[in-house]
Amino acid sequence: MINSMSYKGYTASMIFDAEDKIIVGRVLDIDDIISFHGESVAEFESNFHAAIEDYLAASKELGSASEKPASGKVMLRIAPEVHAAALKAAARSGTSLNKWAEGALGKAARKPATRATARSDA
Repeated sequence: MINSMSYKGYTASMIFDAEDKIIVGRVLDIDDIISFHGESVAEFESNFHAAIEDYLAASKELGSASEKPASGKVMLRIAPEVHAAALKAAARSGTSLNKWAEGALGKAARKPATRATARSDA
């Protein structure tokens, strides 16, 4: 069983290591690797908070944006005709617009990016 804990929008897994008798944590849903541990729940929580604070401070010091987990909420402004076509496609597939859009976005996100190349008549 994997438990989790959240702080400042970040979620960490909590896995008990029976051999070392510690709780091992890793921040989930971001590409950056943030891991820590504690010998008690209180120490684990304190170290989790410290790891997040250190990560945020290091990102700021390096002048880079800290990675934030996605919330799962997306607000889009699209042309009405695209919206209508998406509603019809969702209805044809027997799903809600949210589920249909999730599938379409997921499929598109896994495709390699293509870049249009300019041709010249040289």
